[in-house]
Amino acid sequence: MDGRYPRERVITLYGRMPVLEALLDPRAHVSKVVVAQRAQGDAIERIVAAAAARGITVEWADAARVTRISRNGRHDQGVVADVASPGLHELDAWMVGRAGSVALLLLDGLTNPANVGMIIRTATAAGLDGVVLPRAGSPDVGPLVVKASAGVALSATVLRAASSEDASQVLCAGGVVLLGLEASAEHDLWNMVLPDRVAFVLGNETTGISAEVVPRLTGTCAIPLAGGVDSLNVASAAAVLAFEVARRRSEPR
Repeated sequence: MDGRYPRERVITLYGRMPVLEALLDPRAHVSKVVVAQRAQGDAIERIVAAAAARGITVEWADAARVTRISRNGRHDQGVVADVASPGLHELDAWMVGRAGSVALLLLDGLTNPANVGMIIRTATAAGLDGVVLPRAGSPDVGPLVVKASAGVALSATVLRAASSEDASQVLCAGGVVLLGLEASAEHDLWNMVLPDRVAFVLGNETTGISAEVVPRLTGTCAIPLAGGVDSLNVASAAAVLAFEVARRRSEPR
């Protein structure tokens, strides 16, 4: 492991292509690669060569040890890697002493890794300050999330908390206003005055914002839709929201 980063800021990737892509990505701080002794094939050869090019020693181990590290023997394909993520923080520590404007997305019970990865990518591209990803009810920052983010999740600011409820408590205590994004909200995003310190809550793909978070919302807003469309996929809605916030932040005050 890269000694500059504590264990909680290290992502464990598994699978041949995710590990190879991380090794080929200059943004990825790969610190360890472990390959099963009997693993072979073109992808394994490319992994070994890519690791060597970056001065990373490949550790060969029995398949059981690889599975213990990946915790997913069905999909690890005999390869795991530790990737230090400089943007991965605990939300409460990240909030300490953080003054000035803040714009975050709080993912409240999102379960689809593809949605999570795409939201991390678009929030980062829009220049938002980070994405809050609670541990309970949400996927880890693993191969599926990293793939959906096109690798951006390896360096993006991702803030962890035990649960959505815990995250909402920390944010409110830090003077961050929580606004829910809901298709049925009375106020529309285009005309809503946004606080300088705000976190938009994006609820579960099916059930919406959780009952534990609702009491802490200052309000809700909707993206105006036309053509008889009544809602957007949560990742699409997050992209619209993120770039609207970016547009507002870029305007002279």
